[in-house]
Amino acid sequence: MTATPKMLLAVRFGQPINRRPSCWLARLGPTVVFALLFGFTEARAQAPSVPVSGVDAALIEDIVTGSRVLADFGVLDGFGHVSARHPTNPNHFLLSRSLAPALVTADDIMEFDLDGNAVDARGRTVFLERFIHSEIYKARPDVMSVVHTHSPGVIPFSVTKVPLRAMFHNPSFLAVGVPVWDIRKDFGETDMLVSNPALGKSLAQTLGDKPVVLMRGHGDVTVGPSVKMAVFRAYYTDVNAKLQSQAIALGGEVNYLTPGEGEKGDKINFIVLDRIWNLWKMRILPTLGK
Repeated sequence: MTATPKMLLAVRFGQPINRRPSCWLARLGPTVVFALLFGFTEARAQAPSVPVSGVDAALIEDIVTGSRVLADFGVLDGFGHVSARHPTNPNHFLLSRSLAPALVTADDIMEFDLDGNAVDARGRTVFLERFIHSEIYKARPDVMSVVHTHSPGVIPFSVTKVPLRAMFHNPSFLAVGVPVWDIRKDFGETDMLVSNPALGKSLAQTLGDKPVVLMRGHGDVTVGPSVKMAVFRAYYTDVNAKLQSQAIALGGEVNYLTPGEGEKGDKINFIVLDRIWNLWKMRILPTLGK
């Protein structure tokens, strides 16, 4: 059932739903009434839906699914984003308009060039940190998807000297090493956001050829050859970080995966990826129509 403004007003102020609207409006100031009646649709009112040219609907669906899955697991909250390189134009990428990941729909996906410019903004607001994506796509032709999170698990590893290391086979991709990007090193005291190309380029350089980079006091970025793999890596980076913290707290020496084990384990991840993706997709399926 879709909540009407009348019903929402009733719930908000503890009144019976069958009360006459005039009773409510008489009790509310005009500013509050306007916000309640029209604020609910603001998020969808910025622009009508226009398909992104040359992009299969399945790729758009992966971006939406990945955004909602990571939000459902708490890897993303109201912040963070999932993107994909444009499949027919490698100098463009796809990213949601500025919106909480759990609310992203296919209608919200926009096209950007590698300078971070929206191709057809149509009045929609865009992420300040879209340069994370644009500069990584510039620097890494092999990357087809980028995920930026404020993963609670990884933050401690971004601000201490303890390196994030692979604990088990699913996050085996971490065994190649996880660099840490410190924005203050080259840019002094900032607001910590990657809000221009120079900052994005610096982050991309620190990422190098790795699948994951931590951002001091901020979060992390994962990349992959597909949206599914970049999301997989974002999720298991957070899981690994939490388990590593637990293992360290137990005391004694931690027996991490070796680089060789990591390489072999990551090959299996690619083989079984659809198994976990389909499970995740089923998990968030009830939310996709909202």
